[in-house]
Amino acid sequence: MNFWNIETEKIFFIEALRNFASPEQLFYNLTDGYFAYVPKGKSGRRQTLQSRNSLIGQYTEKWSKDFFQPIAESLGLFAVNSVVCPELGLSKRSNADLAFCTTNKTQQKAENIKLLFEIKMSIVNNYKYENGQVTYIGDYNSHKGNPSILRSDSVLKAIGKSINIRVSGTKSTKIPIIILGNSPITKNYSKKVDLLKKAGIIQSFISLYPNPTDNFISNTRGKGFQTFSDYQVLSNYIKEVVNSGMNFFSSMLTKRELGQIINISAKEKDDLSKAEKFLSLIGE
Repeated sequence: MNFWNIETEKIFFIEALRNFASPEQLFYNLTDGYFAYVPKGKSGRRQTLQSRNSLIGQYTEKWSKDFFQPIAESLGLFAVNSVVCPELGLSKRSNADLAFCTTNKTQQKAENIKLLFEIKMSIVNNYKYENGQVTYIGDYNSHKGNPSILRSDSVLKAIGKSINIRVSGTKSTKIPIIILGNSPITKNYSKKVDLLKKAGIIQSFISLYPNPTDNFISNTRGKGFQTFSDYQVLSNYIKEVVNSGMNFFSSMLTKRELGQIINISAKEKDDLSKAEKFLSLIGE
């Protein structure tokens, strides 16, 4: 399987132009041509084209499904886009971009969902469209845009959605959540994503673009953010996440209350029973 790269982005533009989109919907129309982003040093709007957002969103969701399908199949699961599950707070308007499920259906029960993905991918590099050709002109350091999880609002939206799932009820506590990106993360969020992983809100932010530029954060110290370049290594990681039997728990208790729960749990016969008892008591 090919990871995200320049050709992946070119294919998006070429297919969109060929089938349903005009250049004005995909590129900034500047004085000297059509550009995917406003190059640094040129005047123009900084924000991403709104007309392109939905198109690249659809493209990256399908691309991610195809990319992860072999891993899902190796686990005896299905990779499903746009998953709806009211038990987890996932509605038609705010569904799961991608999930590994036991059935190949959009409408799912919580117990059938084994892994949730929130996709925050976009066009990373800059391109010029001229005479029917899409030409690469520079990486994300060469333009004014902030693609993927280099955007703070993308990170915050992903965190917010993950928290919403986590607090939806007891059925959400066993489902791992991974945020998919195709860019590095900023230094400002390096410690935050590690804390989110440690707290169990998410299992990680990961980038599927191995070499977006020459110098970038590829992994954070606590592995709250990771960049993958080998499909088998990624596959092993995903399988470990799905099969690890993790449980999310969070509470605000006094030391006395916590001590009582630990004391009661310690009376169980083995480690698994102790863990199950502790989780049941802390969730009451």
